[in-house]
Amino acid sequence: MISAASHVAGYSPAFLLENLNSFAFFNTTFKYELLVTAGLIAFFLLVRVTLSVEKPGPAQQVAEMLNGFVGGQAEEIIGHEYERYMPFIVCIFLFVLCNNLLGLIPHVETPTSVAVVPLGIASLSFLYYNFHGIRANGIVNYLKTFAGPVWWIAPLLFPVEIISHLARVMSLTIRLYANMLASDLLTLICFSIFPFVAPTAFLGLHLGVAVIQAYVFMLLSTIYIGMAVSHEH
Repeated sequence: MISAASHVAGYSPAFLLENLNSFAFFNTTFKYELLVTAGLIAFFLLVRVTLSVEKPGPAQQVAEMLNGFVGGQAEEIIGHEYERYMPFIVCIFLFVLCNNLLGLIPHVETPTSVAVVPLGIASLSFLYYNFHGIRANGIVNYLKTFAGPVWWIAPLLFPVEIISHLARVMSLTIRLYANMLASDLLTLICFSIFPFVAPTAFLGLHLGVAVIQAYVFMLLSTIYIGMAVSHEH
């Protein structure tokens, strides 16, 4: 059926297979994201199957260090019941970090330097914190936080707050996208001018930008979650 439909449309299966990259869902960036996702799943499975109290392995030690670092940030920002949100916060930090670090590999474009990738992650963060804001406070009480404490300025404040929340998506997107794109371009330019001198210095710079931007993205997402689930608005 697929073969017949393909020939009717004027394209053979071989042609379609050779041109998968022309389709948005099968481009190189998406393949890198799948690779990162598969790697993270494999890492978590490895930690789970080698879990040991007496003799923790290297993977478990890395996971514990990561959990302690992210957990400390989340507890300070969110406070009570921060553990509920830890899986999301850890995953979003690792996903952004690993995608950022792919740019260190020669001839590999950093996935987060493609605008649609930061936009997708930022949209997920936006949906997540609003969902848990509604879950923690109820939809009516959560919407009341957009109106402010003074009823007579609520008609003015409500649309402003809605726009402000929507702007968070653009803020998260543009910050990550612009920084990683700039890092990629700077490294590429310097490699073309100083091919034997620049690699170490600018790969180190890209590493620093990658780690900082992943941390900032995680930190802002944690702050938004803390603000959404707080009962003291």
